[in-house]
Amino acid sequence: MLAIQPVPVLEAVEGPALHIPDGFMSGPVAAVGWVITVAVLAVAVRMADRTLSDRAVPLMGVMAAFIFAAQMMNFPVAGGTSGHMLGGALAAILLGPWAAIIVMTAVVGLQAVLFQDGGIAVMGLNILNMGILTALVGWGVYRAVLTFEGMGSAVRLVGAFAAAWISVEVAALATTFQLALSDTSPLDVALPAMVGVHALIGVGEGLITAAALAFVVATRPDLVNQPVVAEG
Repeated sequence: MLAIQPVPVLEAVEGPALHIPDGFMSGPVAAVGWVITVAVLAVAVRMADRTLSDRAVPLMGVMAAFIFAAQMMNFPVAGGTSGHMLGGALAAILLGPWAAIIVMTAVVGLQAVLFQDGGIAVMGLNILNMGILTALVGWGVYRAVLTFEGMGSAVRLVGAFAAAWISVEVAALATTFQLALSDTSPLDVALPAMVGVHALIGVGEGLITAAALAFVVATRPDLVNQPVVAEG
């Protein structure tokens, strides 16, 4: 078990990107993370139950399996650090934000329980940062970029890249402020370290997301061009 102590933020997050281990967050900060996550997850479950069509259910399972496997593969970034795909933006693009939150909650939770990627006490924060924020931000950015879809088909892929990159940066910022509030790492140390490294990780996330979306568009365009919501 890691003790709470002032450490450079890169040491705290080196390895599985953004997976916060137990001991790096104070009790109050971790508790607030759980409260927010449970509340948002309850809303997501209710909205998904009301709006998703039956065909979305198997797609959620496939997406969860894909993201779970993709997160296990790290790629080198810089300075001995590594990153991996988060997947929240891709899930939101294909499933919508509410189903994406459910999928990401399952992925992050299973990783913590089965592989100890992230602590149990701080799981609420990990789900909030890597699942909820990435899904909501990714969905918002993607839909905003799609307003320019009339400029060409490439806009969809640009939107996917932008959604993924920005979602990673937002998750990194959230983690930074949580570390600072917990007195784990000073903000002036954590902010440039997290933002700089995750700007590079976000590029990888964006490329993977855009490539995955391009594959889906080429093979199953119906999953992209038709909303996975119930009729009526």
